[in-house]
Amino acid sequence: MATSPSTAAEAPWPRSEPAALTPGVEQEGIRDAIRGLIGKHSTIDQVRALSESKAGYSREHWTRLVEEMSVTTLAAPEDRGGLGYGMVEIGIILEECGRGLSPEPVYTSAVLGVHALLLAPEPAEDLLTRVFDGSAVATVSTSPRGSERIHAHDTGSGWTLDGDAAAVVCGAEADIVVVSARYAGGVGVFAVEAGTHMNARPRTVLDPTRRQADLAFTRSPARMLASDGDSAAFLDRLRDLATLGLANENTGIIDALLDMTVQYVTTRHQFGRPIGSFQAIKHRLADVLTALERARSAARYAAAVYDENPADARLAIAVAGAVCTDAVVHVAHEAIQLHGGIGFTWEHPAHSYFRRAMGNEALQGDSRSHRARIADLVGI
Repeated sequence: MATSPSTAAEAPWPRSEPAALTPGVEQEGIRDAIRGLIGKHSTIDQVRALSESKAGYSREHWTRLVEEMSVTTLAAPEDRGGLGYGMVEIGIILEECGRGLSPEPVYTSAVLGVHALLLAPEPAEDLLTRVFDGSAVATVSTSPRGSERIHAHDTGSGWTLDGDAAAVVCGAEADIVVVSARYAGGVGVFAVEAGTHMNARPRTVLDPTRRQADLAFTRSPARMLASDGDSAAFLDRLRDLATLGLANENTGIIDALLDMTVQYVTTRHQFGRPIGSFQAIKHRLADVLTALERARSAARYAAAVYDENPADARLAIAVAGAVCTDAVVHVAHEAIQLHGGIGFTWEHPAHSYFRRAMGNEALQGDSRSHRARIADLVGI
């Protein structure tokens, strides 16, 4: 992907539309392939059953995603062992994962975990190789207060961590956890391998398809990925990717909710006609479609800008976070209401999407927090 360095005099947004904004044949091929794979191996009934299993996801399906769709290597540079694509393509994967409510760790491991190891100033190629081939699942604690709760100690032969990290997505299931911690020289970022003096306590969360855990570290051996001089920019980049990833996923959720709602209102009859033929229903569905297009445009634009120059994408990512969060919350409520009585039962699929939408909002903040970020970036 071509890059165009920014200068201090430039505005915080790109001057022209990125070329990758409009999907091409290759991108549509990726979408068709991932949609077919998820549709076959990740139905809503399968997802709900997996949420009650020990792992919380299908290891077999995760292997398919890694081997057949290259989800872990898709957005990695070719000189690091990847395929050389970018966030536009991985955004398509995430959108389809949201559409199918996939519980596999694509967001945590293939996006955050991979990029944490790729962007780390201190090389960790052995860890990256394991995440690439799917033999290890990685996750990242992006909490801005993480370093206040964890302390790192230089033992002379390596680093150890003491403290705790709260609400880490996939924390109990991950093999590698990336966290920030305070040490004598400031704040650093460290990678810890599961089972090395690390205790995971699963949380009870609204969305059972995306588990979280509180992690406790007791003299846990760790590897430094970024020292104090690099950690702030490093963590900011990971938080941007976390927001961008969920923006794409939320777009897929909206798409799925619109499809199931349209199908319902065209088959459900009242007063001798489909309820979708009533003007009030049409208007509400038109608003849902508008929300989908706004979300998709914002997420796709942010991904395209990121691929051209990540430093220029911060504003676009914050906008995508605000737009997509507002949209998915609105559409989740509309879908439940437009399904009538059946929509208000937890057994209906719409409620699993509702839970994921609310869980995503809790992970990366509501739209007001993203708008506050926008105000900071433009100097308001």
